[in-house]
Amino acid sequence: MRRPALAFAILLAAGASAVALVGGAREIPNAAARPEVMFTGSRGTFCSGVAIARDLVLTAAHCVQPGADYKLISFDAQRQPLLKDTAQIARHPQFDLKTMLAHRATADVALVKLASALSVTPVPLMEARPRVAAGERFVVHGYGLAVRREGTSGGRLRAATLIATGKPGNLQLRLVDPAAGADRPGLGACTGDSGAPVYQDLGGTLTVIGVVSWSTGPGGSDGCGGLTGVTPIELYRGWIVQTARQMGSPVGP
Repeated sequence: MRRPALAFAILLAAGASAVALVGGAREIPNAAARPEVMFTGSRGTFCSGVAIARDLVLTAAHCVQPGADYKLISFDAQRQPLLKDTAQIARHPQFDLKTMLAHRATADVALVKLASALSVTPVPLMEARPRVAAGERFVVHGYGLAVRREGTSGGRLRAATLIATGKPGNLQLRLVDPAAGADRPGLGACTGDSGAPVYQDLGGTLTVIGVVSWSTGPGGSDGCGGLTGVTPIELYRGWIVQTARQMGSPVGP
């Protein structure tokens, strides 16, 4: 899910009618006050993430490759893009890019330490829970493209409610639009939604259960609007909590 960083910033500055998540996902108002963020890298990466501390973002490991520099993208009142510095990045040591690109399970989680704190309320991480069952509902919030290959369709925070399909496990979740299934176009993640938080609503509180890793088109084709592949944090929660503490941004118990 890559696009040259400078080119993307220019597209956002052009003021196009930008949306995110394919399939007609609804826009989330007052996105600047939300914990979800988007960032770009010097090698062209454009991804989403979520603040789990005021100065710490959880995202996908494939979004933050070694040797690249990363900036958070925010906007002023005129929707002009502003780039904010990051200070430190930690990728899970067991992440394997080739495995992720094959849509197989791997430790696709990373933490991005920010140079300055955000004025948002961080989101909680999911505690231990029973195994996810097919049909359970989850909410994805992402800044990615609403129309595949159209860069101007990215950059606004949108939400989609999807359900677990197949045989969900603690290594990987596959989500699908309940109204469309996986064989015809529907709601789903697209370019720029990598690293986006996947939430479960627990008594009115959205709690992070995973991050977006990949997507397919209908029928398993290349693209978006079919399956949304998610890396659950269940097996990696200990690493996230320990690494966040080492980075000076403690989260959770």
